[in-house]
Amino acid sequence: MNFLVVTGLSGAGKSMAANALEDIGFFCIDNIPAGLLPRLVDFALQGENQLQRVAVVMDIRGLRSRAAAESALQALDEKKMDYDILFLDASDAVIRRRYKETRRLHPMAQNGQLPIDEAICREREILQPLRERARYIIDTSQFSAAQNRERICSLFLNKGQCAMSLNIISFGFKYGLPQEADIVLDVRCLPNPFYVPELKELTGLDQPVVDYVMQSADSQELLRRYESMLEFSLPLYVKEGKSQLVVAVGCTGGKHRSITFARKLGEFCEGLGYQPVVMHRDAKRTM
Repeated sequence: MNFLVVTGLSGAGKSMAANALEDIGFFCIDNIPAGLLPRLVDFALQGENQLQRVAVVMDIRGLRSRAAAESALQALDEKKMDYDILFLDASDAVIRRRYKETRRLHPMAQNGQLPIDEAICREREILQPLRERARYIIDTSQFSAAQNRERICSLFLNKGQCAMSLNIISFGFKYGLPQEADIVLDVRCLPNPFYVPELKELTGLDQPVVDYVMQSADSQELLRRYESMLEFSLPLYVKEGKSQLVVAVGCTGGKHRSITFARKLGEFCEGLGYQPVVMHRDAKRTM
């Protein structure tokens, strides 16, 4: 049985994750109290209709202390079964904004008597044991709901085809690094289409931009070297047992050079036998 614990900060996207997992075949159960977790595992394992893929959402609603989180993990360990933890995270500023937009009360806010910043801080402390044990950590701060959904599905859809999930993300340095990046590649040294009037409003998804970026001998050589590095290093990550690798490719604004290189590297890695998911974080930004 593929047993997955979905957890993380309130407002980071656990409901979205559960919906995405359900759509790709997981049996999902939300808001599990820590004390019921062992019984849920027994239920999932018993009977003729044994469940094959189970995801349980366990968060601060059912874990009111750090000790409760540690106890829940111990209970799972005592079952001597394999399980993974998916931890959804986001920056404090983004969580504050999401709660302001939805006008909902944070579950740690104690009927509004606890400031949101203190509620987030307490929640992080309680959930830290789960974060430390998480096999997958996704920061949802700077991606759309659709992009985060795609990232989650990429981890668990057709998982058996490759031992490691590979995400290649283009981004703009001016908007900050993707927090979960394992490898960061910088292409700001290459010719910038932003300063070409007829290319400024296009992106690396448009062929004229690709042609402009790749016509430079320096661009071709840098791409070749990045490809060589990935060809050598990716099998080492697989051998080491890494389940998810995020390669982030950045230029200044995340619209031209980084997208071009992310696409090229995605095609290259696909040729190596991986199933990369290529995403463009800042392609639609207008500033």
